[in-house]
Amino acid sequence: EVQLVESGGGLVQAGGSLRLSCAASGFTFDDSAVGWFRQAPGKEREAVSCISTRDGSSYYADSVKGRFTISNDNAKNTVYLLMNSLQPEDTAVYYCVVECYPPRYWGKGIQVTVAS
Repeated sequence: EVQLVESGGGLVQAGGSLRLSCAASGFTFDDSAVGWFRQAPGKEREAVSCISTRDGSSYYADSVKGRFTISNDNAKNTVYLLMNSLQPEDTAVYYCVVECYPPRYWGKGIQVTVAS
């Protein structure tokens, strides 16, 4: 079965950085779309970033464009989200996903908290 295990979340001060990792298994990683959604308290889940592991094409939400960078390491079946210049509004549970429009599989989620 598909498994997605997120790591790298935590607490960071505004302006700081975190790198999320998602270790994936159970599907053909190098021929898929993988990425990240997030859900803040009281809000619905939203797409943050997605990438094609086949050709590297990517999508970013306008709110994170220029601050976040998605990447993949097909040899490790891992997708990353480097989050720079974090802001309090980035506070959310971040979910690794397989397929993005819409996601077909979801990780458990990992908390990212940005202190004001």
